[in-house]
Amino acid sequence: MEEHVDEETRRIQFTGKSTYIVSLPKEWVVSMGLKAGSLVTITRQDGSLILTPKGVAKPATQPTEATITISSGEDPETIVRAIISLYLVGYNSIIIKAREDRISIMQRNLIKELTRKKLVGTEIVSETSNEIRLQVLVSYPELSVENALRRMCIIATSMHNDAMQALKNMDRELAEEVIQLDDEVDRFSFYIIRQLKLAVQNVKIIRDIGLSSPRDCLGYRVIVKFVERIADHAARIAKNVLSLEEKPSESVLQTLYEMSTFAQNLFEDAIRALFKKDYALADQVISKTKAIVALEEKALKEILSKTKQADISSIRMITESIRRIAEYASDIAEIVLNLNVNQIIAT
Repeated sequence: MEEHVDEETRRIQFTGKSTYIVSLPKEWVVSMGLKAGSLVTITRQDGSLILTPKGVAKPATQPTEATITISSGEDPETIVRAIISLYLVGYNSIIIKAREDRISIMQRNLIKELTRKKLVGTEIVSETSNEIRLQVLVSYPELSVENALRRMCIIATSMHNDAMQALKNMDRELAEEVIQLDDEVDRFSFYIIRQLKLAVQNVKIIRDIGLSSPRDCLGYRVIVKFVERIADHAARIAKNVLSLEEKPSESVLQTLYEMSTFAQNLFEDAIRALFKKDYALADQVISKTKAIVALEEKALKEILSKTKQADISSIRMITESIRRIAEYASDIAEIVLNLNVNQIIAT
């Protein structure tokens, strides 16, 4: 037996007619509180076997509670970033304390709005004049990464469709609703990133959150960012609708809708390829994306010739956002290729 600080090499033995066995390090067995007859779970992971004592759910290193102290004159954005960072790295209890006697009304309202709008599964469980305690109540088995990402994609798609509908009807109220929905996408984005960070620290969590390997964590992390960007561009379309002085001509609307439908179909196909693990479909998305350039050029010609001068800039920004949505769909498809490249390897 060869021994290193964190690694041991042990010889496989053959017993009976068909059983292979390997002994376990005594130090590990004792430290885990195991004995003869104890159960361990054996998990296959990328060519390795992971042994987990039955009933062990969380590693001792997993963060549980963190406290931050804020002053009355502290920048609100600094407070927001600190709370989000603690949420993302996996703290289940976050305590905000005032350095002085009280947490200001502005800071209190900011923390409440952040909790409600951005942090999935988080509630304010206690509140005093100088302290607010946040508790993450949802656990990873209750909402898998895949289900959370599906929800993100549905919202992003809805935002895009509604933004284009607001453009068609010059519906300012609908445009405002699209902009507000961006917070909902951010909520799921933060939640997924939190779960992926926890999974990287504890391999057992990977299956609990609906993934199959550590490699998936990186791929999903990047995809989440792309979906978030797609939602951002849908919100930008809505913002540009609000800045228009008059409704675009029918020909301009037609070319923009042609672009929009094309980009939306690419996004939906890329997400379908992700969840179905479809390498071929992802490859098709990437190939089709090249056509967005020609569609954009066609739209720009219509815009320049048939749009009021004061609105040209806003319409062009809408066109750019639609193109970026298509490009992000292609980026997602590239990640899908990387996650499923084994499908094209000859066996």
